[in-house]
Amino acid sequence: MIHVEPGEISIEEVYRYLLGGIAPRPIALTSTISETGINNLSPFSFFNAFGGNPPTIGFSPSRRQRDGSVKDTYNNLVATGECVVQAVTFAMVQQVSLASTEYGSEVDEFVKSGLTPVDSDIVRPKRVKESPFQMECRVKDIIALGEGPGSGNLVICEVVKFHVDENIMVNGQIQPDLIDLVGRNSADFYTRASGEAIFEVANPLRKKGIGYDQLPQSVRTSCVLTANNLAQLANCETMPSGDEAHEFAATFAKMKATPELFEIHARKKDYKKMLQIAINLHRSGFAGAGGLVERSARIALSFNDTDFAWKAVTYLGTFNET
Repeated sequence: MIHVEPGEISIEEVYRYLLGGIAPRPIALTSTISETGINNLSPFSFFNAFGGNPPTIGFSPSRRQRDGSVKDTYNNLVATGECVVQAVTFAMVQQVSLASTEYGSEVDEFVKSGLTPVDSDIVRPKRVKESPFQMECRVKDIIALGEGPGSGNLVICEVVKFHVDENIMVNGQIQPDLIDLVGRNSADFYTRASGEAIFEVANPLRKKGIGYDQLPQSVRTSCVLTANNLAQLANCETMPSGDEAHEFAATFAKMKATPELFEIHARKKDYKKMLQIAINLHRSGFAGAGGLVERSARIALSFNDTDFAWKAVTYLGTFNET
């Protein structure tokens, strides 16, 4: 481990740690308007939501690192108290990056980025047509977190109106693959939050899992299952009994099984066929069958089939009884 106190390194180095270690970050594409009516558009990745009643978001138009000066967004927010915050999708990320260029305060970044301004319903700043998720906001507070170069200015906003493209919704829920968001990492790196990058984790608030400490010793000491795998098992409310595991194993038909055949199905991640082969290898006295059962359970967990995995490892725990 590297041990660093912020006061002992440069602001640039502090930023590198923050941006690399706190990532990916959602991006607030923020549109504001000056007192004289000039549109401004700029992205900020120090951004998140902080409550639903009232709907509250926050972002930070930090002071410039080179001289500590504030940005046009900050000045506009102080002057008008209004903004629109948009989500950034993969289809518009290059235009959003262009909007982050430090043009003069007299320049309209909508024009420079090629993004399309559309009228808001409640606030004066324009919305970005290309974004499928837009929030009209009023500023509740601006908290200066410092006065020097790189210091943050925490802008706390109340959302007064949402605009959501119905094409990104399924059953009332915004779908990750449909909205196709991007997140900000360090340096020039971004993350696309869709496709294979999306995975599910069972919400522990919906149930009371048995906990890591209640896992059988044979499961906790596995050389195949990872700590993440064990936590998936521990997030279940009950464990199957040995009888249930044997009944489960009995559903797998007898077949000619070989370790080579197991590896063929492992490459396909066909965990059900993998377990069938592992069980038949155990029936034939193959010494390495236990490890193959655990590998089958691990693949099952990667598909969130926790019930299957539990029955597999419980069956494994009965090997010395058979």
